[in-house]
Amino acid sequence: MSGQPPIAIERRAFSEMRAVASRRRIEGYAATFGSTAKLGEFSETIQPGAFRSALAGDILALMDHDPGRVLGRTRSGTLRLFEDSRGLAFSLDLPDTQAGRDILALAERDDLGGMSFGFLVPPNGEFWEGSTRNLRTIDLKEISVVSAFPAYPDTSIALRSRAFVDDRARRRRAIAIAEASQWV
Repeated sequence: MSGQPPIAIERRAFSEMRAVASRRRIEGYAATFGSTAKLGEFSETIQPGAFRSALAGDILALMDHDPGRVLGRTRSGTLRLFEDSRGLAFSLDLPDTQAGRDILALAERDDLGGMSFGFLVPPNGEFWEGSTRNLRTIDLKEISVVSAFPAYPDTSIALRSRAFVDDRARRRRAIAIAEASQWV
């Protein structure tokens, strides 16, 4: 081991989805392109095409980022993801489990908090313009149905500083503080 702390998966949220009760399906956007999200001292924007390379992998659909509550996955075909001109669209066939039934009932009543996604940023996957972080490549790990408060109500975001590579620990702390402040 190199002594470096592991890189944490980042999570961002978006609040557009709709339920198709007759098919036990929810659809919507897990992220949008070009929207500026603000957290703390800086902003973040996702560039069109940022998810393209990640969509070939096996992406999970979770409830509240909980790996113990899997709702679907791309490998099985129960989660379908694609990029369009607006952002990262999804269609999720909900399982006949307690979590699936709960999500369907909450979606039909419009009581869900929104959508979110967990990701990593690969080397050269971002660039900075002043205090705005632009994501051009995202290593998508999961999307999540958020039952209460999404970390961010408009699109996909991150709290990052414009620091050098050796400043990663400080940036991770800043993200954790910013995400925790959303719950206060």
